[in-house]
Amino acid sequence: MTDLSSRVVIARDLTLDAAAARRGPLRNTSPAQLKKLLDSRTERDVLEGLRKVISMTYRAQPTLPYFPAVIKNIASPSLEVKKLVYIYLLHHAEQAPEEALLSINTIQKALSDQNPQVRALALRIMSGIRVPVIHQIVSIGIKRGCADMSPYVRKAAAFAIPKCYRLEPSTLPQLLEYLGVLLGDKQYYVAGAAVSAFMEVCPDRIDLIHPHYRSLIRKLVDMDEWGQLATLRMMTVYARRCFPQQTRRVKKEGTMGFYGDEGTDSGEEVGEEVSMLDPDLELLLKAARPLLQSRNSAVVVAVARCYLYLAPSSPYFSLAVGPLVSLLRSAQDIQQIALYNIVQVCLARPEAFVAYTTHFLIRALDPPQVWRLKLEVLTLVFPHCGRETKGLILSELEHFSKGHGNDALVRESVRSIGRCAQSSDARTASRCLRLLLKQITSANSNLVAEALEVIRLLIMRDPAAHAQTVIRLAKNLDTVTSPQARASIIWLVGEFAGVEPDNSIAADVLRILAKGFADESEAAKLQIMLLAAKVYVHHLNLTQPTRSSHPSPPEPEAASHSPVADEDHGDGGFRASSTTPPPPSSPPPLPSKDHPVPILYRYILLLARYDTSYDLRDRTRLCRALLAVPTSTELASLLLLAPKPVPQQPSPSERRRGFVLGSASLVVGDEGGVGGLKGYDDLPGWVRAGEEPEKRLRDERDSRSRGMDGGGVGGAERVVPAGERLDRADKGRTGADVLGVGLGGTASVKEKTLDDWLDEDEGGGEEDKDEESEEGSTEEEDDTEEESSGEEEEEEEEEEDMSESEDDEGNGERDRLVK
Repeated sequence: MTDLSSRVVIARDLTLDAAAARRGPLRNTSPAQLKKLLDSRTERDVLEGLRKVISMTYRAQPTLPYFPAVIKNIASPSLEVKKLVYIYLLHHAEQAPEEALLSINTIQKALSDQNPQVRALALRIMSGIRVPVIHQIVSIGIKRGCADMSPYVRKAAAFAIPKCYRLEPSTLPQLLEYLGVLLGDKQYYVAGAAVSAFMEVCPDRIDLIHPHYRSLIRKLVDMDEWGQLATLRMMTVYARRCFPQQTRRVKKEGTMGFYGDEGTDSGEEVGEEVSMLDPDLELLLKAARPLLQSRNSAVVVAVARCYLYLAPSSPYFSLAVGPLVSLLRSAQDIQQIALYNIVQVCLARPEAFVAYTTHFLIRALDPPQVWRLKLEVLTLVFPHCGRETKGLILSELEHFSKGHGNDALVRESVRSIGRCAQSSDARTASRCLRLLLKQITSANSNLVAEALEVIRLLIMRDPAAHAQTVIRLAKNLDTVTSPQARASIIWLVGEFAGVEPDNSIAADVLRILAKGFADESEAAKLQIMLLAAKVYVHHLNLTQPTRSSHPSPPEPEAASHSPVADEDHGDGGFRASSTTPPPPSSPPPLPSKDHPVPILYRYILLLARYDTSYDLRDRTRLCRALLAVPTSTELASLLLLAPKPVPQQPSPSERRRGFVLGSASLVVGDEGGVGGLKGYDDLPGWVRAGEEPEKRLRDERDSRSRGMDGGGVGGAERVVPAGERLDRADKGRTGADVLGVGLGGTASVKEKTLDDWLDEDEGGGEEDKDEESEEGSTEEEDDTEEESSGEEEEEEEEEEDMSESEDDEGNGERDRLVK
């Protein structure tokens, strides 16, 4: 009957809650009514009042006046009421620190509650109250939580350690001792929380990890996702600092001699160096392999980071490529993050993604931030693909470069074709160039401009092989209308005008452009002015001989008639050229004013002098000053005809190469600053061979013995439990001592119980006293032995006499009976 009534009450409560939720959001209640609900003796009314107060808190309404009425319900036996009170306390403890301190005693009492959820919640709230005065109380609560029987409470203690450290950094020595205990906890979720606290409090104290390294790796698979992320991040740093890079030389195949001898007479080692993995490092890599099937994308990226930075040339790295690509099937935001990390891996190992090229083809519904990264991945893997795959990628890029209303996609596709051309062989580069030349006749001005920009970069890589290409582009000046495209073609004509001076078309192109100079855009006018200056400089260099700007003074006439000079004069030696004075030369002929090149140059100067563009007028004055003296063209040739460096079109993510895989700075890029976002830490370098910590530090048995000797964390003495002392004593005794048998003995002694082991220390003093008393009494015993032996002999003689007399009496009596 009681069970039925309780079920009826629960059903009624559920019905009322459903009805209240059906009515919609909580209605506004007056402060008096709220206080009445909070002061009520009914649990339902108190719970309703607390819900309204919490809802007002999250709606940024003032709820501090209800602090006394809420805090007095902290001792309520209801777990739901306690949770709401604790939430309210966390929000208002800083605003009312004195009132919050009144509830500390009640929270401390909750640490001894029978319910582990209540104890964990009390520890969580106590550490969350950001009042610096209670840091010692929080530290004591963490100490009690570390020794709690419930792993749920120990996990809460691990999460409370960073809060206590932020509250008061001076408590670090105590917190390190607690961390050392929690890192060795047998429960995997407690160890995961301890690792998270370790990474926040003291990530550089790797000496705390040595004794727990192997146990943490064994628990890695069973940890929760957040614990796995923290453990993988910590183990990546730990491996860099504790395991040096090791290599060994492997003999190459096919090094047999002509007669089948394997050795070489030269004494040189023939082979290649391959990396070796430390056994403990390989244990980590094997333990992380099952995590590649995790449902959390961050865990998959963390495993890939571990393989990339710890064993990039091992077979483990290839196992992480497929799971990384599978993240592209997730939501768009996860796709974007996954692609940033895939691009980062491609910059280091692009050949690993060749088999997954089709997964990076653009889809119709891909947003811009996704298809940009996909195009970048295609260009990175392009040099490592086969012939068929390269054709597929180029066909894909050609399709999107034709333009379908998306100018950004057209621009990126054309640039991708250019990156594919510069990173491949000559045959593939010529195919890419043909694809781009087809686009210059398109009606899309953006497509033509981008295509010509990429063509310009490709021609600059090998100018001599693309002379006909420049002529073909110059013929399209009549049809090209894009200002940027026309400027690119004019620049190419002027840049390669001196490749073949006899067959140069630069002067003819300048003559045609001069007719419509006034109708050109500003970008085209600037390039026409530059073209006129280059053509004029080439004309001056061809029509006058090269002359040194600092002629050497003539040698004395006596030296010119020396016998050594006469001997070498006919042989063409270096002495003849240096000692024989040059013949007097007449001044070089000035260029003819009737030649069309000077006329065109002066005409362009005159047109540009009165143009409305400031930049064009400034460039005109610069060219006029450089070429003011036609006989001195050295400076003008240096500025205008200097060889240009071969242009490189790097990948857009090249500037993100330095960021660690899986970090937020990798996604943000340059917007996060020069060194990444605040709090970003780069991976440390590999430790040098010989400077790594000793391997025995990671031995769990050694770490246990160190704890027994009293060496605690941070130099503090550790209380050794009785069970550990018994185990140590049991292992320290030899077999003969345990059995109690000598060298030739075979008997066994009864096994000692726990009480006997514990009574040994107490009974040790008494046994010593007994031994002394025994030694003192040995002399007295020796004296009394002789006396006792004499008395025994006398007694035996008397007994013999009595027996003889008894025998005589018996014989006489027998004789009388016979008579």
